[in-house]
Parts: sequence; structure tokens; C-alpha cells
Amino acid sequence: MVKQALSILIIEDNTALAANFYDYLEACGHDPDAAPDGESALGLLAINHYDAIVLDWMMPRMDGITMLERLRKHEKSRIPVILVTAKDQLEDKMLGFVTGADDYVVKPVALPELEIRLQVLVQRSRGAHAEARTLEVADLCFNLETLAVTRAGKSIPMTPVRRRLLEYLMRKSPNLVRREELEALVWNDNVPDHDVLRSHMHMLRKAVDGGSASKLIRTIAGSGYRLAGSND
Repeated sequence: MVKQALSILIIEDNTALAANFYDYLEACGHDPDAAPDGESALGLLAINHYDAIVLDWMMPRMDGITMLERLRKHEKSRIPVILVTAKDQLEDKMLGFVTGADDYVVKPVALPELEIRLQVLVQRSRGAHAEARTLEVADLCFNLETLAVTRAGKSIPMTPVRRRLLEYLMRKSPNLVRREELEALVWNDNVPDHDVLRSHMHMLRKAVDGGSASKLIRTIAGSGYRLAGSND
């Protein structure tokens, strides 16, 4: 098996254990992120891409099973999820799998075992759902593996910021995306200037729509932007 660097969301309210997972996975070359509960995790999932999730069950605000139910109804429902929990009864494991877990590990878990389970799950998921690795709206394509963006087969160069904006707009297509969402996506709470987003969107529209008669990126006055084909 060829190992790959993965973006992993760790959802765990035990800060010491979460830090243990985080440090080990980072040392293995992965890009971990962390959330202390299901509610916070759903917020991160709305704005970030992850290859896999390590999910605790018993957490405050929103437990793991409730969070998993919500995730599986969401557009990102194919993300592989490993439930890592102290709950070791057969009925617990059955509930976890029925709810949508891809794997179930009882604490304590050996860190090398957790890492290899993540690798296997992601590789299987990518093989089974290869089409999910490409976002497509009309003739615009975004390959999430290579980060290549093309329109009608023609390559479109992207800066990191505009690539993030485009990915989010394509994931939300054809829905409206409010400018506040896009600002939070790129700059969190430290937006340098409200005109910065407008400038990036202008250049993104020029790159995506400049050479085509069909315009995909539309400004919704006073609200935000939407990316959609002519029939949406």
C-alpha cells in the first residue's frame, strides 16, 4: 500500500487524547485538524475539505452519533469516518455502523493502528468513489486530487485563495453563497478589507468566465455570489 498525506479531522473532547492523535498524525506527514464536539466539527466541515474523520462518541453539545447522522445527510457524506470510543458493547458497534461509521475502534487504540486504518479507509473510498474527487459544474471541472481546474478542457491557473473560493462555490452550486461565508473561509475573523474579496472574485470570474460566452459566476447584489450552469 502506498501511503498518502491525508487531511484528517479529529473530533474528540478529551484534549490530551486529541493532542496525542494530532501530534502522531502530524509526525506521520498528515495534516490534522481538531474539534472538541460534533457541533464545532460540522462548522469546520462546512468550510474545509477533509479526507477522513476520527470521531469520538461521548461529547458535549453534540455527541458523535448525532453528528454522524447529520454528516451522512450532508453533501460531504462520503468522507470515511472511524468511530474511536470507549463504548465496547455489541449493540454500540451495531449502532455505529448502522448510523454510517466506516470503521469502529475501542479505546485505547494504538496510534500506528489508527493511522493505517485511516490510510486503508481513504484508499478504498477513493477507489469506490473516484467520481467524487472531481467537482463539475457545466463545463467547469475541479480535480480535487491534482487541484487542476479546467473549463471546456482548457487549463485555468489558480492562486491558492481563488482556488479555495472556487472549490467552495462549486461545492455549494447552484446555491447562493454569502460574502461573509467566503470571507470567513479565507480569512476567518481577520478580513483585511471588504474590497479584498471583491478583488479576488473579480479575478476569479475573469479566469473562469473570461473566455466563454456562458457565464457561471454571478453576483447577487447585496447578498453574495453563486456559481451555476445556465439551466440552474
